[in-house]
Amino acid sequence: MFTVAHVSIRDFAFVPANIQITLGETIIWTNYDIAQHTVTFCDGMAESGALVERETFSRAFNAPGTFDYYCRLHPSMAGRVTVT
Repeated sequence: MFTVAHVSIRDFAFVPANIQITLGETIIWTNYDIAQHTVTFCDGMAESGALVERETFSRAFNAPGTFDYYCRLHPSMAGRVTVT
């Protein structure tokens, strides 16, 4: 079964900043800001590149754990994915 969770990028923040999903789930990030943002994982496993307004990025999580990420263009923006 294919399940999807969503994270919005709004007002220079990931909403929600911390999200818990189940193994095998995919997250779709959507940039709702006019400014470009990235979804850059600290483990080096994924990088969205610069997302323009309304552009999306997705990543499937096939291993349990905690995955921290940030916006490379605005490093104060950070989030965490917990996969159980």
